[in-house]
Amino acid sequence: MQSLDQLKRRSVTPDWGASTALADVSGQTAIAGIGETPHTGASGRTTKAMALLAVERAIADAGLEPGDIDGLMVGFGIEDQLTPDDFRAHFQTGNPLWYNTQGGAMVWAATCMHTAAQAIAAGQATHVVNAFAVDWATRRTEGRLAHSEYHADEPMKAHFELPYGWFPQPVYFATFARRHMHEHGTTEAQLGALPVAFRRHANGHPDAVMKDRTLSLEDYLHRPYLASPFRVEDCCMISDGAGAFVITAAERARHLRHRPVIAEGVGHGRIHGAPYIAQQGDITSTPQVFSAPWAYAMAEVGPLDLDVIAVYDCFSMTALMQIEDLGFCGKGEGGSFVQDNRLHFDRPRQQGGIPCNTHGGFLSHAYTLGISHVIELVKQLRGTAPNQVRDAELAAYAGFTADEASTLILRRGDR
Repeated sequence: MQSLDQLKRRSVTPDWGASTALADVSGQTAIAGIGETPHTGASGRTTKAMALLAVERAIADAGLEPGDIDGLMVGFGIEDQLTPDDFRAHFQTGNPLWYNTQGGAMVWAATCMHTAAQAIAAGQATHVVNAFAVDWATRRTEGRLAHSEYHADEPMKAHFELPYGWFPQPVYFATFARRHMHEHGTTEAQLGALPVAFRRHANGHPDAVMKDRTLSLEDYLHRPYLASPFRVEDCCMISDGAGAFVITAAERARHLRHRPVIAEGVGHGRIHGAPYIAQQGDITSTPQVFSAPWAYAMAEVGPLDLDVIAVYDCFSMTALMQIEDLGFCGKGEGGSFVQDNRLHFDRPRQQGGIPCNTHGGFLSHAYTLGISHVIELVKQLRGTAPNQVRDAELAAYAGFTADEASTLILRRGDR
């Protein structure tokens, strides 16, 4: 394992992307409180209302009062909907808030820990709440296309991909899946191991949208194609919901209500060519190849040290490729790595695999773009998860967008 200084001194990544040089913040901050709203289909709820409810629950979970919060982080989709003024008006507080829009979900559900660590170290904030909400199920019923609008409006996609029918997202990632199968022999049954595992986890999770719908591998293989080789079960749901978590200094978190969950490593990487997806340099890999090594080096751990992971599963193949790129197996070996129930939360580790998306992920829990993934890992490290991984001490979240990835290493802290 290369040290952080070694990563800074030399390139360790292919030439189709790059790692972001992040300052070492290992052990400086912790997640002290978590909160979520109910996750549902179309509900008519607004992102602001959902975000405020999740924030309220996260503050209470940390054993704090709204007046203790002096930092607010939001991100894509809610930066213009949850502001410091909204916070103060809702909670009837007058305290100033350090405000940052590089938070929320996706890659920022991980990198917010780095941003908040620097703000806390600089004395700009003491208790920072990071929040994200999505109302895409409601928006879809109103005739809006939710996140497809972004892709359709991107100029390079609109002029060079849409005219040839290469749109929308299921078509992009089905192409990547078919290429992975062509190059590495990955089978449809192996691909189906991911939605089957995540559905089983959702069936054991009281807050999952798909908690009452079972899925066997036989069921999966008998489903019709949506965009070959994808079935609908390979694709994320569209839902309404929100999540939030409170970030504070690790030492301060030890004196709050729960066992702290410490941020030990943060990585970020970007590939060249996206969001013009047709020009990506390697469509069977993800930017995790640039992000994960940095996070591991900062935390001074490797993939074999991890007890549970949560990966951005907008599509089953995205999750499988990130499992490879996180270093659990070689490129092209993901199919054999995930088969035979190797992602299930209760599979003995000596039998191989890694517990993954133990809440059900985007495929079966809710599509809150990653913030619920981090919240699930906090529950695992506290020992309070519905599908509890035995003796979980070290976890990783893998965030993803079209051209970026992030990696967050979390450790169970001491009281």
